[in-house]
Amino acid sequence: MEDVVLELKGIEKSFGKTPVLRGISLKVKKGEFITFLGSSGCGKTTTLRIIAGLEMPDRGEVFINGVCVNRLPPEKRSVNTVFQNYALFPHMNVTENIAYGLKIKRTKKKEIQDRVAEALELIQLSDYGKRMPSELSGGQKQRVAIARAIVNNPEVLLLDEPLGALDLQLRRQMQLELKKLQKQLGITFLYITHDQEEAINMSSRIAVMRDGKFEQIGTPDEIYHHPKTSYVAQFVGSANILKGKISKAENGIFFAELAGESVCLRFFDTDKRILEAGSRFVLAIRSEVIEFSKEKGENSLFAVVAEKTFAGGMLRMVLRLLDGSELVASRYGIDAPYQQGEQIYCCWKPEHAVLVEETENR
Repeated sequence: MEDVVLELKGIEKSFGKTPVLRGISLKVKKGEFITFLGSSGCGKTTTLRIIAGLEMPDRGEVFINGVCVNRLPPEKRSVNTVFQNYALFPHMNVTENIAYGLKIKRTKKKEIQDRVAEALELIQLSDYGKRMPSELSGGQKQRVAIARAIVNNPEVLLLDEPLGALDLQLRRQMQLELKKLQKQLGITFLYITHDQEEAINMSSRIAVMRDGKFEQIGTPDEIYHHPKTSYVAQFVGSANILKGKISKAENGIFFAELAGESVCLRFFDTDKRILEAGSRFVLAIRSEVIEFSKEKGENSLFAVVAEKTFAGGMLRMVLRLLDGSELVASRYGIDAPYQQGEQIYCCWKPEHAVLVEETENR
């Protein structure tokens, strides 16, 4: 990868006898917006703190612009961190907060004034320089925290769930502003969140973390439409997971035992694994691609409509399969031709079913 600004090599970290990071490696390109996505306790914040120099790895190395920074203190690394709680100095006004890091570096007064003014303009708070943090809204405080970080021209900006304290509407607005700001500055953003929608909307790449490892790294499209494991498929977008066994395979058509019945299947892409008689497989199917039919065909399962609910213009149908398991189908609108208790066939196109590796629940 060209222009690698940040590289993690075999990073391991334990607290006491509890392993938190299990040998993770990653290359981040200059100008990327990469998001660490995962549930609480997966290791994403610990990874960020190691990059920032606030924690030391037990094993492994951190490189910034090709230089190992393991032994460098935080202030000597070309990174800055934006925290969820803003961490603004309450006794300093906005200008003083933004200028603080430059003053510590003994930057010339005129340069400080110019860079602070530029940062205030970038975050659209040019008239707020003399205000105290207590006079700002949550969104304005977050902008100031970002300005204080970018004014130092870091190679990498680390953002630890920076929008977590904001209400939903403001959070979505700030997502757009952050993405726009990142493109404008060209700074590498390393963003941490547990919010799948946020990660998909903002990132150029997503690193899905689980139990101290990267479960999958890829573009939002790859993560959503081509998950590698059942965990990724369910964590990002809540896909349906179906497990089956091939009974016969001939000319690209597979006969299988799936959800309590014999079915005929076609797969769009079987490059990742060879399916043959006796093979067990795991399918991930998104709820929004499920279609309905009154007749059995390829890629279809018998189902009974168990439940119908509406939320935010979205129709959600729970379908009970022959073996008692459930499959969820969803679509926009309130058109629901099938009623609760009705028997139908749920089906999908070959390109909408992804073969994934099964991951254990931990």
